[in-house]
Order: sequence, then C-alpha cells, then structure tokens
Amino acid sequence: AGIGKCVALDLAHRNARTILACRSRERGQAVVEEIRAATGNPAVLLRLLDTGSLASVHAFAQAVLQEEKRLDVLVNNAGLTGLPFTITPEGLEQTFATNYLGPFLLTNLLLG
Repeated sequence: AGIGKCVALDLAHRNARTILACRSRERGQAVVEEIRAATGNPAVLLRLLDTGSLASVHAFAQAVLQEEKRLDVLVNNAGLTGLPFTITPEGLEQTFATNYLGPFLLTNLLLG
C-alpha cells in the first residue's frame, strides 16, 4: 500500500521486471495481480520479506542474487511506527530492526 505500491506501479508501467517484497503473501499477491492488470506487465513478482527479521533478509537477498541476472533499482520502503515495544527473536527492538537494520543489511547483501 502507499508509496511502495505507487513506485511498483510506476516501474511496471515502464515495463520493468518488478519484485514486490512483502511480509504478507495474501496482501502482496493481491497487489501483484492489481498491478499486472493495470499495466499489462506480467513481470511483476512477489517475494516474501520481513525486514524486521535478519534471517528473512538473508534468505530474500540470497534468492534474489541466485534468481536475478542483475538488480538496477532498490527501493527500501519498509517501515512501521507506533507499535508497542517488542523484541525480535534475534534480540533486536522491532521498530529499529524493521526500519533501519533490515534495510541496511539488505542493501549491503545485494551489493554482492
């Protein structure tokens, strides 16, 4: 939803192979189908990613590096706010992990 969806829609309109990295398979797949229908671009894909989980970030980056020949643009748009204080299974504060550590790690892993 929001900025991420708008950016993905614009990239798909430009006929870019577009990967939506989403936490929710159901919500993500609905957006993929909506973007494909609106743009006629079949190269809009869903991959699951939770930037609040460093294990998820590692798995996502590894899959992208194996599956894709190249990566031209990365839009780090994940974020959350206003949640109660929570610690991730990896011992990190949830908001900090999701908004900062996960995107930082993802960017560095995708640099290859």
